[in-house]
Amino acid sequence: MAQINKPSEYFNTVLYTGNGVSIASGGNSITGVNFQPDFVWIKRREIQHHRLFDVVRGATKVIQSDLSDTEGTNAEYLSSFDSDGFTVGNLAGVNANAGTYVAWNWLGGGTGVSNTDGSITSTVSANTTSGFSIVKYTGTGANATVGHGLGVAPSIVLVKNLDDGTQQWSMYNKNLPLTEILILNSTNGSFNPSDNDFQDTAPTSDIFYLSGATRTNVSSQNFIAYCFAEKKGFSKFGSYTGNGSTDGTFIYTGFKPAFIITKKTSATSNWHIYDNQRANPFNVVSGKLVANTDEAEAVGAECDFLSNGVKIRASGSDLNGSGASFIYMAFAENPLVSTAGVPCTAR
Repeated sequence: MAQINKPSEYFNTVLYTGNGVSIASGGNSITGVNFQPDFVWIKRREIQHHRLFDVVRGATKVIQSDLSDTEGTNAEYLSSFDSDGFTVGNLAGVNANAGTYVAWNWLGGGTGVSNTDGSITSTVSANTTSGFSIVKYTGTGANATVGHGLGVAPSIVLVKNLDDGTQQWSMYNKNLPLTEILILNSTNGSFNPSDNDFQDTAPTSDIFYLSGATRTNVSSQNFIAYCFAEKKGFSKFGSYTGNGSTDGTFIYTGFKPAFIITKKTSATSNWHIYDNQRANPFNVVSGKLVANTDEAEAVGAECDFLSNGVKIRASGSDLNGSGASFIYMAFAENPLVSTAGVPCTAR
């Protein structure tokens, strides 16, 4: 598998300050992404919900990682995906005057195309180089398969029902037993759902599996799925065990991280997000945001981003509980690969 040598061509974090200007008056054009993003996740660093946008659903259409709400449409959210970023309107979630924001951006495959690999025809924007695809489909209410376009089996499939506001986000994760899932907008640990959201079956290089669960495949309703496959030098999706110490667990990724999400799977906890741009972007990394709540950014010594992984520096149970099991999703700043399992020096 070829290594990605310039991760910022596929994932990048940008910070910006809102101007409160409406789209009719020009909005706020955010640049510095270094590519035209296909998936943009925005969080105001003060109290405000997370806002997620993608090219397959289309600009102006929003969902939230911390809520089970239906998809909303408003031209004052993200109005366009631009050559070096995106443009937002005057809503508080994306562009309040003087508000501070972070946007995490992924490159997909541009405008979605039809995919007939599964029993359900899907619309897919896939980047096979970086291992990321956006998949939209309509449910059947029965066991089914959906094409994801990656050419390799995804490590993570994250699904949201767009039409039923009572249905939570459902995650297949390769680091969990096949019978278990995680819920992105919940503190719940991993569990075995009664309706077997993903048929208790691992994805293949072409498809992922669905039951008739209302979270992932109820009849006639629309769904969005974000699929991630590991790519050397760019992404790593793994697990670790906490030790309850400020001299915490080392997570080997094989690259210097730009972004990481962690979640305790053995008990309730929040989903923690860190990146290399907010608060103190140097070690120790602080600037914690929580994917499952609208809370403001919290500053505190949490972890080090090292040249080949992450060193936990907090003893709290949500990030490093002694003996607890965790999963993580990490994306790279630099693809420096060194001896596995051995922490390298901080930058």
